Amino acid sequence: MIIVSGTLHVNDRDRYLESCDEVIRLARAAPGCIDFHLSADRLDADRINVFEQWETVADVETFRGSGPGDDQSAVIRDAAVDQHDIASTTRL
Repeated sequence: MIIVSGTLHVNDRDRYLESCDEVIRLARAAPGCIDFHLSADRLDADRINVFEQWETVADVETFRGSGPGDDQSAVIRDAAVDQHDIASTTRL
């Protein structure tokens, strides 16, 4: 299982998140996507929390393609997003 997690800092968080609705829908419908969401941070007005869960690296790479479009990249001031390859999981 692959987890992608981290944070984005953007100029206009609400507008950015609205522009991501279609990306979220496409990701959730993509082969191998278990979960995908972007959420506004409750304490930091320009921060977006990223969480994705995929079956394989190939699934992530197939979906990801070339990354964010120019419009989205222009408003991202900082990004700290990591990809984790998970060997095992225990449901709590």
